Amino acid sequence: MVQASDIVLARRRLTGYLRPTALEATPALGTNVWLKLENTNRAHAFKARGALNAVLALSEAARARGLIAASSGNHAQGLAYAAQVAGVRARILMPLHTPKRKVDGVRQYGAEAVLFGANYDETEAEARRQEQAEGLTYISPYNDPQVVAGAGTVALEILDDLPTVRRVVIPVSGGGLISGMGIALKNADPTIEVIGVASEHTPALHNYLTGSHLPQNFDTLAEALSGDIEAGSITLDISRRVVDRSLLVSEAAIAAAMRWLALEAGWIVEGGGAVGVAALQSGLLSDDSKPTVIVLSGGNVDADTLRRVLTT
Repeated sequence: MVQASDIVLARRRLTGYLRPTALEATPALGTNVWLKLENTNRAHAFKARGALNAVLALSEAARARGLIAASSGNHAQGLAYAAQVAGVRARILMPLHTPKRKVDGVRQYGAEAVLFGANYDETEAEARRQEQAEGLTYISPYNDPQVVAGAGTVALEILDDLPTVRRVVIPVSGGGLISGMGIALKNADPTIEVIGVASEHTPALHNYLTGSHLPQNFDTLAEALSGDIEAGSITLDISRRVVDRSLLVSEAAIAAAMRWLALEAGWIVEGGGAVGVAALQSGLLSDDSKPTVIVLSGGNVDADTLRRVLTT
C-alpha cells in the first residue's frame, strides 16, 4: 500500500525535474475557490509526476528491458518524457481516436507512439500482451505504487500554498491521481473533503465507489478519463478509503467549463481536466465559502475539438 512517506520521497525524486505548479485564486467561480494548474506542468498534464517517479524508481535491469504503456494520451506523454530523462526506450500504445496533439507529444520526446484499438480497454489489453511477449517493463497510468505516489505530490503543493484548504476536487479515471492526492490530504487532515469527478460517459471508478452499473461511452470530450479499471488495481482499495464523494458531469457541462476556462480564465484545458469546474458551474458542488481547490489535470486538446467547443 502507498504511504504518505512514499509521496514525500516522490517529491524529493522529482525535485530538479518538475517545478511546482501554481495555485490560482479564482473568485469568479465562487468565494475561496482556487485552481491547481496542472495543465501547465511538463507535457501539459499531471501525469509527468507519476511516470517520472516510476521510471526513476526502476532497477537498471527493468529500465534495460525497455518500457511499454497504454494511455489515452497524457500518461503517454509523461512516460515519453520520463524515458527521455532516464535514457531508456519506450513504446506507448494509444487508442486510434487519441488527439493528434498527444500523439505528437509522445514523438517529440523520442518515444515510439503506436495507435491501436478502438478504445482504451483494447489498447491496454494489447500493451499487456506485448509486455509478456517481449519481456518489456509495463508502467501503468494508475495501477502502480510509484505512479500513485508521484501523483500525490500535487496535494503536497496544495497544502504548502493553502494550508487552510477544506475541499479538493479531482478529475478521476483509473484513480491514480485521486488515490495519491487523497492519501496525502487525509494524512495532513482527515477532515479535508476529497471529491472525485468524471464524465457521465466515463463512470468506471464512480461505479465501483457507488455500486452503480452505468455504461461507458467512448465518445466524450473527456477521453482522458475513458476506460475500465484493471481488476485488483491498487487504486480501488485506496480510493474507497480516501474519496468522500464521487460526481458525474454531462458533456454539455464539460464543454461549458472548457469555454469558460478559455475565454474568461485564460486557460486551455482539455475535457477531462475541466470536469471539476463543470461540477461547480453546474451546481453539483455548492459555493459554501469552504476553501476549495479544483485540479485542472491537463491541457492537451486538439485544435479542432477546441474550435468546436468554443463555437457551440
